[in-house]
Amino acid sequence: QVKMVESGGGLVQTGDSLRLSCAASGRTFSSYVMGWFRQAPGKEREFVASINWSGAMTYYADSVKGRFTISRDNAKNTVYLQMNSLKPEDTAVYYCNARLAKNNYWGQGTQVTVSS
Repeated sequence: QVKMVESGGGLVQTGDSLRLSCAASGRTFSSYVMGWFRQAPGKEREFVASINWSGAMTYYADSVKGRFTISRDNAKNTVYLQMNSLKPEDTAVYYCNARLAKNNYWGQGTQVTVSS
C-alpha cells in the first residue's frame, strides 16, 4: 500500500506560481505511475498530469500544458507539480495519485485558490 501526503497549496493571485509536493510511503514508490488530479467545487475530478516510473514520460491535460510541469524524485519518494501562470480556473483541490496495475491510491488533497 502507498500512503501519500500532499503539500504546497495556498492562496495566490493570477499569474503567480506554486509548487505542490506529494510525499509517498512505501519501498515500491519508483514502480508506480504518479499523477495529479484536481476537483473544483461542483465539478468532477479531472486529470492534470502524470509521470511514468523513470520520469522519462509525462502527460498533461490540454488546459495546463505549457504552464504545469510534473516531476519526481524516486530517492525521496516524492512527486512534484510546478504550476506557473496560474489562472482562476485552476482553483481546485489537487490530489496526488499512485497507480500500478490494479492498485490505485489517493492522497487527501491540497487546496489551491487563485484569485483574479
